[in-house]
Amino acid sequence: MSLIDFAVLLAVAGLCGALGQMISGYSRGGCLVSIAIGFVGALIGVWLARKLDLPEIFVLNLGSTRFPIVWSIIGSTVFVAIIGFLSTPKQKRR
Repeated sequence: MSLIDFAVLLAVAGLCGALGQMISGYSRGGCLVSIAIGFVGALIGVWLARKLDLPEIFVLNLGSTRFPIVWSIIGSTVFVAIIGFLSTPKQKRR
């Protein structure tokens, strides 16, 4: 994998993570957090698709690396929703 392929992969993971945060309605952190959420979402989404015996939809091929766009967005939405559910709500200032 070349440096440009890696940069494109990071950008796509960041976009998928940001979309997952927007869909779930819970946002924490900035660009690096979105990239991490996109990668974790890809793992969760592919695992979920394999358990339910669903096909891979809209896969990005970068060299020998395959990145599932749709399952990454779905997985990151599920991941962020779980994080939002488990985290404590912020206290309001008086």
